[in-house]
Amino acid sequence: MQPLRKSTSIILIATAIVLSGCASKNATMSQEEFSTAMAQSSATADTLLEKGNREEAVKILSDLAKKNPGRKDPWVRMAKIHFDGENYAQAIVAAEEALQRDSADRTAKSIRAVGGLRVAAQSLADLRGDVELKGDARSDAVGLAKVMRETLGEDVLVPLDDKKKKPAPSVIRPRPAAVGGQPSAAQPSAAKPQASSGNPFGALK
Repeated sequence: MQPLRKSTSIILIATAIVLSGCASKNATMSQEEFSTAMAQSSATADTLLEKGNREEAVKILSDLAKKNPGRKDPWVRMAKIHFDGENYAQAIVAAEEALQRDSADRTAKSIRAVGGLRVAAQSLADLRGDVELKGDARSDAVGLAKVMRETLGEDVLVPLDDKKKKPAPSVIRPRPAAVGGQPSAAQPSAAKPQASSGNPFGALK
């Protein structure tokens, strides 16, 4: 056990030296310095995770994030560590921090979405233990929604998007007006008087 602890201590000291050395040169690390520090921190975090030291791994990355407040990479890695450890609340928080720095990061978006779904599923499972459910799936869902509305004092649990609230107004197209007193093409013309039976060719004159 002593050699194992000694190797871990050496890794932590080396990481601290790298981070402190980069921070002492410049208040903000250059891209090259940050890449080196991130690689070293990730390697140290991997070693700590293999030993089950999840909190220490997160602390290493958190220290790097504090020294580089504009970088998303430490937050993305922390979000992944929290997610793998089924700590979804912290995973969502870390993913939000990453998205504040890069709103297009797909890993952070995925962790936030899936983490939110799992938190919701767990919350519903916990709520089922407090609500007596006896009916089918639909009636049970209605019962759960009713309990949540009454508890929170909200009539609507998930508000609709503004675009879905108001239906698009129907367009009423006016009929084309008559031109020169003549009926338009859309209007049926008046019936023509029939020719007298005495002279069937009278209409041709």
